[in-house]
Formats: sequence, C-alpha cells, structure tokens
Amino acid sequence: MTVRAIRGATQLDRDDREHLFERTTELVHEVLAANELGIDELISVFFTCTPDLRSDFPAAAAREMGLGAVPLMCAVEIDVPGALPRVVRLMAHANLERPREDVRHVYLHGATVLRRDLAQ
Repeated sequence: MTVRAIRGATQLDRDDREHLFERTTELVHEVLAANELGIDELISVFFTCTPDLRSDFPAAAAREMGLGAVPLMCAVEIDVPGALPRVVRLMAHANLERPREDVRHVYLHGATVLRRDLAQ
C-alpha cells in the first residue's frame, strides 16, 4: 500500500467555535470526497491554525465527525506578518494507490489564494 500526503486549507470568516467546526468538517469531507477515501484509509491528520484562531481545536471537529480512531494533532502556524488570517490547514496521510500527481489537494473559501495551482 502506498502512503500519500494530502494538503488542504480553508479560511474562516470569524473565530467562532461553531464556524470553525463547520469549516473544518467541510474541509475534511471535501478532501475525502476528492480523493475517494473512506475514514479507514486515513493514517493521520495534522491540522494547523493561524494564531488568530483560538475558539477550539480543528481536531475536535474531526473527532465529532467520526475520525476519533484516526490519530489527530493540532499546532499553530508561524505568525508571518501579512499572512492570510483565520486559516485552518491540514495534511492528511492516507493509504492511497494512485500516483502523487493524481492526489487531489483541496483549498476552500479565501484559502484558494494560498495555492492557486492546487485549488479546485
């Protein structure tokens, strides 16, 4: 089985727990759908948030949506001046039998500007 890393990001409108859960859930669902993955194929998911997001952990949203058995971790992004605010990023590792160039990375809402080359 081949392990692939899948990237994704979304931007929030505000730092609010319900909104964070909504956008994180949407991002995870889109990553899974775009790569035709089920939860059982996930190895781990690493989330980061920009320092202006403090209402909750993205991993809490992922657990709530059924990823409780998947190892999850959160961290804070580097606070680079002028960086896009209110962004949740993820890197998911999955058992995925496809060439690296066929992996679908997902960038949603304002986060599409982070990787125009990868955004759908």
